[in-house]
Amino acid sequence: MSMKIYTKTGDAGLTSLIGGTKVVKSHLRIESYGTVDELNSYIGWVRDLLTDSQVCDILSEIQDRLFTIGSSLACDPEKSRQ
Repeated sequence: MSMKIYTKTGDAGLTSLIGGTKVVKSHLRIESYGTVDELNSYIGWVRDLLTDSQVCDILSEIQDRLFTIGSSLACDPEKSRQ
């Protein structure tokens, strides 16, 4: 059984980037790293279905780069310069 936890503070439709900056949940940055994450997930699924090790290696490299892109998108660009 799972328990729900309520902080009673609400999020006012905001979410935090790495670094603490709050942005609206509909911000292009949030949409972008969500889409990159979904693509990474699909590539992982395809890799699981393939038997060609060369193609799997290429897809693995693509996944690694997508992960890096996603983490860059999740960071506040102003705070990452410091």
